[in-house]
Amino acid sequence: MGFRTTCPSFSTIFFLIIFVVSVIFHCHQRLALVPAPWASRGLVVPVPRHLPQGGMFTINAIGRLGNQMGEYATLYALAKLNGRPAVIPAEMHSTLAPIFRISLPGALADYPLHDWMEEQYRHIPWEYVRLTGYPCSWTFYHHLRPEILREFTLHDHVRAGAQRFLQTLQAARAPQLTFVGVHVRRGDYVRVMPRVWKGVLADRGYLRRPWTGSGPATPAPVFVVTSDDMAWCRENIDSSLGDVVFAGTGRQGSPAKDFALLTQCNHTVFTVGTFGVWAAYLAGGDAVYLANFTLPQSRFRTVFKPQAAFLPEWVGIAANPGAGRRKQPLAPHVSLPHLGGQAVCGVQHRGSGLDPQV
Repeated sequence: MGFRTTCPSFSTIFFLIIFVVSVIFHCHQRLALVPAPWASRGLVVPVPRHLPQGGMFTINAIGRLGNQMGEYATLYALAKLNGRPAVIPAEMHSTLAPIFRISLPGALADYPLHDWMEEQYRHIPWEYVRLTGYPCSWTFYHHLRPEILREFTLHDHVRAGAQRFLQTLQAARAPQLTFVGVHVRRGDYVRVMPRVWKGVLADRGYLRRPWTGSGPATPAPVFVVTSDDMAWCRENIDSSLGDVVFAGTGRQGSPAKDFALLTQCNHTVFTVGTFGVWAAYLAGGDAVYLANFTLPQSRFRTVFKPQAAFLPEWVGIAANPGAGRRKQPLAPHVSLPHLGGQAVCGVQHRGSGLDPQV
């Protein structure tokens, strides 16, 4: 029995030719975009001209000379490839510049900042600067307040979570509530404040001190308490009047919920720390803070100016720095600050509060 040979049709041969040519063409296009390790400069993909020229590339400076040479060369190549200017860290510049005639600029030096604005900061002479320090003073940025508030606008889902929490409180209590966000900073300050800064933290006395607001009496106040030590707050703040809600998670590593909640309140009471400062700044409304919390000889007073940290219209309640040293007994459970049955701060809805439609 013989074998018969069947010839493919013309359409089949044409399809196979088209398929093979197409595969070769696309493979060639893809391979052309990948320069070989030994490729000369003329074969490397040119710098794209359609990319915007804003922005800047930099790179970490880790390891010794060989590592930093590799980091420098990689930064140089990728910055050119992406059409971006590049600057190297100061430590890399100090390693490479004494040896090589490198062209990428480096930050000449770190530029340390005080925690308050100074005239010299208006005329920083260097082009490439890394600002250092812990600046958190309204004297730097308050003239740009609308822009700063826009930069720190909460994501919709973060804000919505805080609004839902406050709406639930309102639905269960009264149609008109004034929310006073309370932040009690403890954590590492329990150790650092007395030992390092010769100061005190807020105690029960601060949380029960009466003070007046700047406007009419606040209707139906609800104090929304957050802290990095919620156990201490539950033990030392009396909630028997029904006007205190322990809302904080106490998780320092996940501050979004607590911070968002504070910013959505009408007014703010805080103890110490930048967390409370920023919560009050974003919330608007009235704000009360712990003042005079260090002894006169404390080193903290050389790096911190209260008048530069707290807005002039905020109200400071003086602590007693010597009280913690004399081990005076504290009163039993106390309530948050009231004055004649009224809340700590003045005008309803002056701060954030609930959305108007609620």
